[in-house]
Amino acid sequence: MKLFRFIVAAAMSAACAAAPAQTPHTREHNFAGAEHWAKVFDDPARDAWQKPHEVITALSPAPDSLVADIGSGTGYFAARLAHFVPKGRVYGVDTEPEMVKYLAERAKREGLPNLVSIAGRPDDANLPAKVDLVLMVDVYHHISDREGYFRKLRGSLKPGARVAIIDFRADAPNGPPKKDRIAPSQVKSELATAGYAFAKEHTFLPNQFFLVFEAAKP
Repeated sequence: MKLFRFIVAAAMSAACAAAPAQTPHTREHNFAGAEHWAKVFDDPARDAWQKPHEVITALSPAPDSLVADIGSGTGYFAARLAHFVPKGRVYGVDTEPEMVKYLAERAKREGLPNLVSIAGRPDDANLPAKVDLVLMVDVYHHISDREGYFRKLRGSLKPGARVAIIDFRADAPNGPPKKDRIAPSQVKSELATAGYAFAKEHTFLPNQFFLVFEAAKP
């Protein structure tokens, strides 16, 4: 299963009108027409439950931090992060070319020279430098070989770097099909196997769990 790609549902138009995640919950869709998806992903109504400012404030990256937003889509979090780290840099990573192009254009349009759009791969974020913080919103349950992916990601982390995982809870009214959702306990177990230590949990998001990890010390 490719990262960030899903099966198109029969009622695609209705579902996409209210799609809450960074990328829509449909597999095998190529996300052509990023302008359309920008209206979905960046809908102001999303702010009420996604709480982007609160999420970034909870993580509190330093102004000169290097941050990776993996699964950045059209830049819902990446653009906000770029404002939060004016002396640092934000790598917005996506595997879909339309999204990568759109985010690069958005960075220019909004005057965010510290926001860099990166073409990732399903098995590798392809980060050009080691980072202080990784944010993955509604992405974790789409990764096929999670242990391999996160082991490889460790090579792109600075000492003391954090990895924040936000994804839908089993009882959330929106999000992916319930069969595709992953419990926080499973996330903790899988990342422990991949060499990470659980550091903190935030509980203020109404529909999602919010877990923070660090690379485990040898």
